[in-house]
Amino acid sequence: MVKKLNNFEGTDDYIVSEDLRNSVNVAVALSKPLLIKGEPGTGKTVLAQSIAKSLGLQLLIWNIKSTTKAQDGLYVYDTVQRLYDSQFDNKNVADIKQYIKLGKLGEAFVANQPVVLLIDEIDKADLEFPNDLLWELDVMNFHIPETGETVSAVHRPIVIITSNAEKELPDPFLRRCIFHYIAFPEAEMMEQIVKVHYPDLESKLLKEAMASFYWLRNLNGLQKKPSTSELLDWVQALSAGGIKPERIYQELPFLGTLLKKNQDFDVVLRRAHNRGTGDNQSSARSFRNW
Repeated sequence: MVKKLNNFEGTDDYIVSEDLRNSVNVAVALSKPLLIKGEPGTGKTVLAQSIAKSLGLQLLIWNIKSTTKAQDGLYVYDTVQRLYDSQFDNKNVADIKQYIKLGKLGEAFVANQPVVLLIDEIDKADLEFPNDLLWELDVMNFHIPETGETVSAVHRPIVIITSNAEKELPDPFLRRCIFHYIAFPEAEMMEQIVKVHYPDLESKLLKEAMASFYWLRNLNGLQKKPSTSELLDWVQALSAGGIKPERIYQELPFLGTLLKKNQDFDVVLRRAHNRGTGDNQSSARSFRNW
């Protein structure tokens, strides 16, 4: 038996806040898409994976690109293959249905049990994309003119939509969603997240890595602040590299694991020599002593 989603509490590898857990449950109870915003690396995509794992449901992922159209999620009519078959094969090309391939939303509609559908990074598409999905997400069906068929949802999918807030989404679309913004984790929650992934990590190494990580994120002028996923990579690199905890804050080993832009390296190098005094020192102590 499939568990009810209102029992969702997160999973062993995904720590969920109470507010986020409530947003998930409300969205499912109201049969509305859950729109998740937040900076990259805050666990938006992994949330959908956690929901599917927790409930024992299949996860379908529709990765959105700048060229993606809403139609792509419904179905694609492969006219090129049909033309090829008419010229070089003995297939009955009059049967158009064999050239109709369902997209991810279409697959979610015809699934024989509820699925979790992740529409990932919707803000990458053009401005019309969200509005073009409104009807299908409301009525849970769509028409295929080429075959005269209407595809209706056997079970309403659990729809999770993520956005990096690169552009504003249309108001009509927003009105149909439950919204949640994933704030960047405070130090206490971040420590829990790291320990979930690396339970045997040396405590002092983690403290020193966290102090440097949050110092970096608080620097003015960074074009891309390091994210949770980059912190996880960094502590793994520090541990595997045998770096002594006392070296981390002063030397910032393997900095390329955290920073991804040349300009950010320049910002950090200019500020690093002042870290032992004044406000920077107090800030570092606060992160070590949360």
